[in-house]
Amino acid sequence: MTDALASMPTFLRKRLVRGLDTGALVAPYSAAALQMTLGQADAAALAALERLAAQGITGRTAAEWIRTLDRAAGPTTLPDLVWSGPEVPGVPARDTRRVYEELFTSANRSLWAVSYAYFDGRSVFDLLARRMEAVPELRVTLLLNIHRRQNDTSRPDEMVRRFAARFWKEDWPGDARPTVFYDPRSIDPSVRGVLHAKALVADEERVFVTSANFTAAAQDDNIELGLLVRSRSLALGVVRHLQGLIDRGLLRSLPDE
Repeated sequence: MTDALASMPTFLRKRLVRGLDTGALVAPYSAAALQMTLGQADAAALAALERLAAQGITGRTAAEWIRTLDRAAGPTTLPDLVWSGPEVPGVPARDTRRVYEELFTSANRSLWAVSYAYFDGRSVFDLLARRMEAVPELRVTLLLNIHRRQNDTSRPDEMVRRFAARFWKEDWPGDARPTVFYDPRSIDPSVRGVLHAKALVADEERVFVTSANFTAAAQDDNIELGLLVRSRSLALGVVRHLQGLIDRGLLRSLPDE
């Protein structure tokens, strides 16, 4: 319940609080009334409000309860600039490779990693695989793009099987395995769209959004820019969105073999 409301973008949470405060949103809640308040549908928020109402928390009391989420979380820290490529003397910034390594080796509960491309998987994923072996309870979810090369006429299911076989045999370096998802649109020539995001979310607390893929060139040589921020609400928002894509079947699980 708390996570569903905490993961809402701040502007939506403010609309929700205002609706509860003014009486524009009253129990028993409906999806239509909530959509009118927020300007968009939100099934998770509706379920959270219904659970609050079941405990007798409605109206201004519910609004104040939701405000405590922001007070309990404290202020969101300012993001760190994270660069790849040539350094500029006198301009402080974090290093992309160091941030990747820091998040890979410090996650304790969960890590979501998204990349459009990777190269030399055994090297790129080495620290993460070792962390999974050192912390067995760590849940790792990888979201990767499967590329259809020009003039490749293979069926989508054949491409998935080839990618899975190569990934598990050649690219993933550990015995403990992550859960891997892919965007099926990237291998369907009749559909446009690919998984192009690059991001990490560690322990649903730290978020790194970057232009850098999981490649040595992107982490060390290219001029790439990212932001690293400690914010539970932002982290939960990213995880919730990705999980929603998985739940809707828009991202599919990679076979184990």
